[in-house]
Amino acid sequence: MLNRIATVSVAVILSVMGASGQTLLNGAGATFPYPLISKWSDEYHKKEPTVRVNYQAIGSGGGIRQLVSGTVDFGASDAPMTEEQLEDARRAHGEVLHIPETLGAVVVVYNVPGVTQKLRLDGSAIADIFLGKVTTWDDARIKALNPDIKLPNTRILVVHRADGSGTTYIFADYLSKNNSEWKEKVGRSTSLNWPVGIGGKGNDGVSSQVSRSPGAVGYVELVYALQNDIAFADVRNAAGEFVRPSIPGVTAALANASRTLPEDLRFSITNAPGKESYPISSATWFLVYKEQSNLERAKALLEFIRWAVTDGQKYSASLGYAPLPQQIQKLNIEKLKSVMCNGRVILN
Repeated sequence: MLNRIATVSVAVILSVMGASGQTLLNGAGATFPYPLISKWSDEYHKKEPTVRVNYQAIGSGGGIRQLVSGTVDFGASDAPMTEEQLEDARRAHGEVLHIPETLGAVVVVYNVPGVTQKLRLDGSAIADIFLGKVTTWDDARIKALNPDIKLPNTRILVVHRADGSGTTYIFADYLSKNNSEWKEKVGRSTSLNWPVGIGGKGNDGVSSQVSRSPGAVGYVELVYALQNDIAFADVRNAAGEFVRPSIPGVTAALANASRTLPEDLRFSITNAPGKESYPISSATWFLVYKEQSNLERAKALLEFIRWAVTDGQKYSASLGYAPLPQQIQKLNIEKLKSVMCNGRVILN
């Protein structure tokens, strides 16, 4: 269902919108926040009937490429843009601002025949599974973390993202902080050279593959695991506690990892300190150009984003996301007020 909605033809929407005289804002990028952005699009249209938001969930990498090429009004990414990507954008259209839009959890989903209890995993074991070093569910590493669970001798099928993905970046960032071999051999990026496994497109593609494959393990944003009713693991955090993925766990991770936020708001909260912190937590970002060329269109875009990162946060929790704290909401508004069009400030 998510895939079908995410790939609605832009051409069809444009023909409808052009006839009605409304403003269509086009965005593309991460699948991680797609359910929330879709909700925002619907609710904002009720509030502002002359504005429509069309968001294509094509992965963070695809969203960044479309932003740089100038084919969308905004991008969305679960990974901060790299210096190289920012330089490409500067050469094309100017400086890009990172606007945190929500907070979420990446979870390790699994399909282990006969196991109904919640599995516990830590960063080192997860890395060894995705490195292909742990190959069956009754491996001693997994048994040591789950002594009270009878684990089957089922082969593990690793499922990873096939597309450029911010969810992959978050997952790999966490593993790089917990396993030196992963850091050296695989590293962190939106696209990786995977040692083992098969690929799925988008969070929904990975969810579907794990659901229908006994023995499979993968990683997705929390809301996709909940919507598809897939089991997911508790993960040991930096304080040594096994933490269930949850909104409070994500909120605690931000509070404990980001005492001082960088000025450009590109930050990481994986493997955060604190007993309550869920360790595979992250922000996801709107990406917008600081210099806009069309005043009316830019004003509609910035008004939508301002609403999404303030009043729109009330829709986050029901979809499995953690609302932005007031501190980040205020910093976002300051960033949005710095956007210009022909030397003119757009937002008051």
